[in-house]
Amino acid sequence: MAPKVNAPSQFSDAALQHRLELVGGAKGAGMSALMKSLRVFAVACFACLGGLLYGYNQGVFSGILVMPAFERYMGDWVGNGTKIGWLTSILELGAWTGTMYSGFLAEIISRKYAIIVNTAIFILGVVIQCTAVSAGHSAILGGRFIVGLGVGSLSMIVPMYVAECSPPELRGFMIAIQQFAIEFGIMISFWIDYGCNYIGGTGETQSKTAWLLPLALQFIPAVILLVGMSFMPFTPRWLAHHGREAEAKKTLAMLRSLPEDHELVELEFMEIKAQSLFEKRTTQEKFPHLADQSWSSTIKLQFVAIGSLFRTKPMFRRVVVATVTMFFQQWTGINAILYYAPIIFKNGLGLSGNTTNLLATGVVGIVMLLATIPSMIYIDRIGRRPALALGALGMAFSHFTVAIIYAKNENQWPTHQAAGWAAIVMVWLFVVHFGWSWGPCAWIVVAEVWPLSARPYGIALGASSNWMNNFIVGQVTVDMIDGIRYGTFILFGCLITLGAAFVWFIVPETKQLTLEEMDIVFGSSGVAAADQERMDQINREVGLVSAAPGGRVTPSSEKPEAETVLAEKQGA
Repeated sequence: MAPKVNAPSQFSDAALQHRLELVGGAKGAGMSALMKSLRVFAVACFACLGGLLYGYNQGVFSGILVMPAFERYMGDWVGNGTKIGWLTSILELGAWTGTMYSGFLAEIISRKYAIIVNTAIFILGVVIQCTAVSAGHSAILGGRFIVGLGVGSLSMIVPMYVAECSPPELRGFMIAIQQFAIEFGIMISFWIDYGCNYIGGTGETQSKTAWLLPLALQFIPAVILLVGMSFMPFTPRWLAHHGREAEAKKTLAMLRSLPEDHELVELEFMEIKAQSLFEKRTTQEKFPHLADQSWSSTIKLQFVAIGSLFRTKPMFRRVVVATVTMFFQQWTGINAILYYAPIIFKNGLGLSGNTTNLLATGVVGIVMLLATIPSMIYIDRIGRRPALALGALGMAFSHFTVAIIYAKNENQWPTHQAAGWAAIVMVWLFVVHFGWSWGPCAWIVVAEVWPLSARPYGIALGASSNWMNNFIVGQVTVDMIDGIRYGTFILFGCLITLGAAFVWFIVPETKQLTLEEMDIVFGSSGVAAADQERMDQINREVGLVSAAPGGRVTPSSEKPEAETVLAEKQGA
């Protein structure tokens, strides 16, 4: 799973407070604000078809792998864990590659056109997979890699597009639609597999349509997204950043359903200009040789900026937190379950009947979807570290319980079906613990530990770790189930227990910490303060301070010492 989150605001407190006053205070930032932003809501829901495609591909192959018709087609690949691992995980290798180019592609040709390009890449991969009957096994592998390129890049660009179209007071909610779309895609892929399993029978008579149809059905949302995005707007932020300010303001007014001279439009447009200037000046200061915004400089900037994160100890500590957190998120075993649930239920836990295996897998999708909802409501109350640590211990308990049941009954499943179902219930419980904790919270931590000037590159680094470990898990899981059997669950349980320890002793609590306080935690020397000083100056230049009656940016000299505030928070 690779959900995305929005970064904390980098605009002045005065401007944001004035915005809340204009939309009606905290109450106006809720349901009433949503009702006033139905156009943006519709745009976000449409763009999040990209998330549905991503989620669908995360789950669809798990059911196809155990279909008799697909097993007949694959021939000697059946029973070869390494080959099946490649067949599944090559999607993640493609997705990892897709994340590598998504950042600069979205900046060079726009978020809108980047979505269109990657949807076209996705459709090409689906076409190749659906012609595999005549083209051979290599078509399945090549098609899944190309599909991975598309979904990996879409998983980064769609949240960016949605965030830049959304009003600040609704940005978190709008981006959450992407995560919901991903999990909804996973769920419907499981149930489509379940339904298609009956085509032509469930055994030797099963038609090849049983596995081709779930792959072909992806055409429908993909073509809708490809065609529909042509009619969607560019993001105001991208237009403004590339010197098209008049068009940016016009688009912003259209998205807000307000006239261009409305105070809210003026205020948000100034915020967008401030953000653009901040990024340009930060690049000019840190990487002056790459500040000309040419396509070649834009491509180089992503890799040079990521490389710069490894050069100082405070930044490297952030690198460790981001990449290792993503390592443990994948080695919880969540994608082992999503990719191979029917195989695990059948080969590992002795569940008889392919239909029953797929039915149990379908429940996994429903459970994960429902389990994510509480985290969206309570995560800001309980904090990141408690959620991650408790979720990790809950997942570890589930893994160890499954391992014990597996070890005691692996040679007697037919006569101990209740034990098999008990293990499956524990797998469902594992999914619940992941859904409310590590699914969303790992990404929140990865976003929050970075200063403003490094956040885009830090999140990209975390995403790279996520996809690469995703690929490794997908590659080795079948061999692990075949080779070490219940030891697979012991391994996942031990690793996520280590993950709980890592979170508790290494990862700081990021809830409610300011960027300056985060600097103190990681031992940085005023990175956030320098970012804020630059942002304050830009706010004054574009007029954000004067936009809020009576509002002003508080000079650094008037702010309480960050160490004192941090100590008070930690002591509370």
